[in-house]
Amino acid sequence: MGRILQTKNRAGAVSEMIRAGGAAGDLRLHEFRSRIFKNTRFLRVWLPPGYDDAENSGRYYPVLYLNDGQNLFESSTAFGGVEWGADETAERMIREGAIPPMIIAGIDHTGTERHREYVPYRSMHPMMLRAQGRRYPDFLIKEVMPFVENAYRVATSPENTGLGGSSLGALIALYTAIARPGVIGRLLLESPSLWAGNREIIKESRVVRIWPEKIFLAAGTAEAGSAERSRTVVDDVRELAAIMRRAVLSEKRLRMVITEGAGHNERAWGERFPEALRFLFGS
Repeated sequence: MGRILQTKNRAGAVSEMIRAGGAAGDLRLHEFRSRIFKNTRFLRVWLPPGYDDAENSGRYYPVLYLNDGQNLFESSTAFGGVEWGADETAERMIREGAIPPMIIAGIDHTGTERHREYVPYRSMHPMMLRAQGRRYPDFLIKEVMPFVENAYRVATSPENTGLGGSSLGALIALYTAIARPGVIGRLLLESPSLWAGNREIIKESRVVRIWPEKIFLAAGTAEAGSAERSRTVVDDVRELAAIMRRAVLSEKRLRMVITEGAGHNERAWGERFPEALRFLFGS
């Protein structure tokens, strides 16, 4: 995986982190214990080129928090061995000047508890009678974000704070943005599982008054195992986009992408990631 190193956070406290060897650029792994969920996972923090250079010591960076952190940076940990390539994409786009230098913080799921933590509603499909997703906003805002902000030079305003994910990871990102308005300024929703919990998230979206400043919402036309089910997924995404547009989200604030033939997988999400970064963080 890499070398275990000791590092000091901004308060001077010493902690251990792992510097990953299989990622492009500087990827650091922190073992993170949650009091809210009462479990442990890794946080995977990717730092932009030049972060440790002396001339940047006073610079603070935008940050994008992404769920399912295992799938973002390294094929060895990604589902099915296919990663998003978030590190390579971000590094290239930063060097090209397409986006500003920024931090990407991947939040690992915890395996068997993933569905429970990512679904905020009782559900029969998937079967989820003890859903824990309503705790996720506090987990992110009261535990994860303070940890990252204390360890790294993060610009903390909403316009510098992004959150995203795919599938159920997108569902809980959307729920978090709704439940804690004004915290997340950039929202990335890839193939969101809007059907979970009897489409309750769509019902809640209809009464939202404060949306993130920029939202990237995407899906493919081959999301599910049949053409009919795939159309349902796309129809849900279009309905959510229509709700957001009625809330006066212009094209400058909302980008919806429907990719012909794209499936429900890391390859599709990774291929759309450059466009998402450019829209959410580009000038």
